[in-house]
Amino acid sequence: MKSKLPNLPTSIFAVMSKMAADHKALNLSQGFPNFKSDPLLIELVNQAMKDGYNQYAPMPGDIGLREAISQKTTSLHHKTYRPDTEITVTAGATQAIFTIIAAIINKGDEVIIFTPAYDCYDPAIKLFGGKIIPVQLRAPNYKVDWNDVEAKITPKTKLIIINTPHNPSGVIFSEEDMLQLQSIAEKHNLLVLSDEVYEHIIFDGNTHFSAARFPALVSRCFITASFGKTFHNTGWKMGYCLAPEYLMKEFKKVHQFNVFSVNSPMQRALGDYLATPDHYLGLSAFYQQKRDLFIHLIKDSKFKIIPSKGTYFQMLDFSEISQESDITFTERLTKEQKIATIPTSVFNANNEDFKQIRVCFAKTEETLVSAANILNAI
Repeated sequence: MKSKLPNLPTSIFAVMSKMAADHKALNLSQGFPNFKSDPLLIELVNQAMKDGYNQYAPMPGDIGLREAISQKTTSLHHKTYRPDTEITVTAGATQAIFTIIAAIINKGDEVIIFTPAYDCYDPAIKLFGGKIIPVQLRAPNYKVDWNDVEAKITPKTKLIIINTPHNPSGVIFSEEDMLQLQSIAEKHNLLVLSDEVYEHIIFDGNTHFSAARFPALVSRCFITASFGKTFHNTGWKMGYCLAPEYLMKEFKKVHQFNVFSVNSPMQRALGDYLATPDHYLGLSAFYQQKRDLFIHLIKDSKFKIIPSKGTYFQMLDFSEISQESDITFTERLTKEQKIATIPTSVFNANNEDFKQIRVCFAKTEETLVSAANILNAI
């Protein structure tokens, strides 16, 4: 059989997590918290199960949850998405992203992505015959050159994918970035996929400029989000997609035959949980405390650090420690120093190596102290 993805490597997250387990290393590689979800949310799921919410949910999701998502988006971004026609609950943001690409990308369509890019974009685009057009963001600041973006647009360009806050760099798109994106998308009649899974993890008083804030973007944009990232339960695989009705109709055509619907009791619980805005409004302060602690603990190390502006990831520049490739360096750290991190060249166009590794600081204080002790000794 001829493979549709013949050269697809195993995800770097799976590779490094397995290496961490094999070598009994502290795992700061894969992006998941090692602390528990809110007991109230767990109890709400249990109660929903006891109350009988154990059969199929409606295809676009539990109506209570969709209404709560709509209310949250209106409150934060002053844009109301209709629960009945413009919101779909998904099995995590990755399923939403895959479904969007499946619904709109045809053979030969070009898709602009910003590298370093989360690794689910590339294979989905290729699977449906699309062509990836990378725009490389450069260390250490990873700012977008919008002139470069516009220069890469051709008559075949159909979609631009953005990710803000950005994984792995931790940068956020400014208001000016979003206005530039809006202008380019309008001028060239492009669709936009805005991956906003870290929407509630923003530091230093900065603002998350969701695509939902920009009317001309809203009319041509899919937005994806993640409850797993927001509420410390990545294993639940719960997310959602926002889009204008004409785009959501196409999304649902794929969604209904992909997963049809997702976990009923969790949807019921999340709908109730979102009714208290403090459950998500306090996350920036919660994670900034962890970021600040981690940076303070390694301030005297040999790593060069620009504090992350969002997400729960921090980039560490090791150029003053080693001139090894980041892949070789992370492998050696895992095997010899017993700490697993992520090499970032695997997310770049042509695997360009900026001598930076990504660590996840969504960990307990004890874990961060242990990690810092190792990093300071390198």
